[in-house]
Amino acid sequence: MEITFSQKLNRIKELCAVQGSTDPVAIAKTLMQDPLISIHGPEHHILDGAAFLTALHNAGVSFDFDAAFEELRQRGKKMPGAICGQWGICGSAASVGASLAILHNTGPLSDNDYYKDNLKLTSRILSRMAEIGGPRCCKRNAFLSLQTASDFVRENYDIPLESHEIKCGFFPKNEQCIGKRCPFSPKKEADI
Repeated sequence: MEITFSQKLNRIKELCAVQGSTDPVAIAKTLMQDPLISIHGPEHHILDGAAFLTALHNAGVSFDFDAAFEELRQRGKKMPGAICGQWGICGSAASVGASLAILHNTGPLSDNDYYKDNLKLTSRILSRMAEIGGPRCCKRNAFLSLQTASDFVRENYDIPLESHEIKCGFFPKNEQCIGKRCPFSPKKEADI
C-alpha cells in the first residue's frame, strides 16, 4: 500500500504532539526515523518547520500550535520536491523561515523588524548550505536549518532552545552522502 503525502504530514503532526523537547534537531531526528518519512523528499518542507515550531512551543513561546502547523502545511505543500537544485533555495530553509513568519504574522506588505528577521534567518541558513554544496541531502540541510534557527532565536529573542552535537545516523540510506564534507558525518576522516 502506497503512503500518501497527506498521510506523511498527518504523521508528522501526530509525532510533534508527543514531543517534549526544546531541541528542534532532536525532534526532527525523531520524526525522520518514522518509517513513513523518506530519506529525501518534500515532506521535509513541512517536517523541518514543524520541528522548529514544536521546540518553540515546548520552550514556552505562546501560539496556537495546531493553527501554525496547518498554515505551515499549506505553505510547505506549495514547494515542489528538488527545489534546492532547481530554484536555488532549499525547502528546509524555506520551511523554517515560514515557521518564523507564521509566528511573527508577517506577510509581503509587512514593514517591520520581523520581516527583516525572517529574511536574515533564511539567508544565514542558505549561506551555510552554500558553503558545503551538493548534492542535496534533506537530513543535512534540516540539521543546518534547525541549528541555525536555534542560534538565531537564542541571539535575537532570548528563546532558550536546546542544542547538542549533531551526528547523522541516516548516511547509510543516502546514496549521495558527501561523507567527510558533511559537518554531521559520524565517521572520522580516516575512516572515509
